[in-house]
Amino acid sequence: MLDPDLARDLADRLRDAGYTYDGVAARLGPEGLDGLARNSTVPSEAALHGARDPQATLIRAFALQQVVEADALKAVLGPAADAPELVELDGARARAAVELRPYDFEHAGGTHSGWLASDLTPTLDGRLARPRADFVLGLSPASITLAQLTMRMPVDRALDLGAGCGVQALHLATHAAHVVATDLNPRACAMSQLTAALNDVQVDVRQGSLYEPVDADTFDLIVTNPPYVMSPPTGRRLVYREGDHTADGLMRAVVTGAPTHLNPGGALQVLGNWAITADQPWQDRLADWIAPTGCDAMVLQRERLDPYEYIELWLADAGLTGTPEYAPRYAEWAAYFTQLGIVGVGMGWLTLYHEQRDDPSLTFEEWPHQVHQPVGPAFAAHPAALTAARQPDAALLAATLVVADDVTQETLGRPGAAEPDHIVLRRSTGFGRAAEVDTGLAAVVGACDGDLPVGVLIGAVADLLDVDADALIPDLLPRLRRLIEQGYLVPTVGL
Repeated sequence: MLDPDLARDLADRLRDAGYTYDGVAARLGPEGLDGLARNSTVPSEAALHGARDPQATLIRAFALQQVVEADALKAVLGPAADAPELVELDGARARAAVELRPYDFEHAGGTHSGWLASDLTPTLDGRLARPRADFVLGLSPASITLAQLTMRMPVDRALDLGAGCGVQALHLATHAAHVVATDLNPRACAMSQLTAALNDVQVDVRQGSLYEPVDADTFDLIVTNPPYVMSPPTGRRLVYREGDHTADGLMRAVVTGAPTHLNPGGALQVLGNWAITADQPWQDRLADWIAPTGCDAMVLQRERLDPYEYIELWLADAGLTGTPEYAPRYAEWAAYFTQLGIVGVGMGWLTLYHEQRDDPSLTFEEWPHQVHQPVGPAFAAHPAALTAARQPDAALLAATLVVADDVTQETLGRPGAAEPDHIVLRRSTGFGRAAEVDTGLAAVVGACDGDLPVGVLIGAVADLLDVDADALIPDLLPRLRRLIEQGYLVPTVGL
């Protein structure tokens, strides 16, 4: 895309003109921003009130995709206005060739105000335009979610697999010493390079399919929102969303190929979807992919769509709604799913942990419930919690535990009743888990303040309940392990 020096000059000019996230948000107001989120420019244009200042010119060109006066755009962009990959000039008129989206993201030093480079939105203001085959998607709900679920611990090497516009690489650069970004699409590689240059971050961008560009490399963290859409093999494909694998074969390739590119203790985090077939539970299907890797895994299915919902979603995304192609393509997709025995599609989050355990842990959950973003810390805490929960009985009984800061206890029952009907422990961060416990387990948890070992606490509760401690231990320990694994209880010493 742009020479790095030219990109830095452009970034300075955008910043000076107020074309930043805070600047644009203040200028357009909530209605304008919400309108753009709906692909409508009308509220934004109303907020600009016909103004022609530099900030308004940039908003119209790069956010509203309007034709603007060439001289006005040249004045604010400087030398970058002559870059055909950035601006299309037609005499006295000019228009943006790409979208430059103001974007704020967190890093160790605070909030960085930057930009994302991508292709222009083809359906702005209700247009029935079809994206080009090598279309590069900008910020999307999926990319925002992946950024929120990514673990942000400091690492040496990180990989953004299928980088697209480069948003994940931008986030990875805030906590990784070295970032590699790969994409099969040459245009996506160019956009990732432009995004990195505008934000003055170092990203090693490589073109190629899946792990081919990093064949000899290993990483501490790999993140990806791969082109997982399960479309029929015929017809026009969009590189950003569709590969050339059958059904969910690309997702499988991402998962099975990860271990050879993960350092010990490294992790792969994927946002994607998988086929649900009539002959096998989805958990077993994914276990067939994951078990041979030898990694721990946590898979949360966030949503399940029937085949028709799924087909309609992606036909609309391809710009086919209202076109003559819609009905025949719908029939083709439906026949393809029937041929493969696909009765539904699971959409969710998959994390592999390369912990090199002798007995890896595979966790599969239906989790349509509300979560507390960002959930990255919850994923990051899982390996240590799992290790603690798997300790031998003697070690667990000798350990001291504390209740996590975000845990609250709820009791439900009739007013005036001697005992509650239900006792629920609830976490207010991460996955927002809730666990129902009985009186004995609640008493042990309530006494976990880091002072006394678990065995002593169980003995005290046994005395209160007038039961034998030796009988209470096998009842409580498995449930305590579950609470440790899910982060309700945190070891202080001994585990």
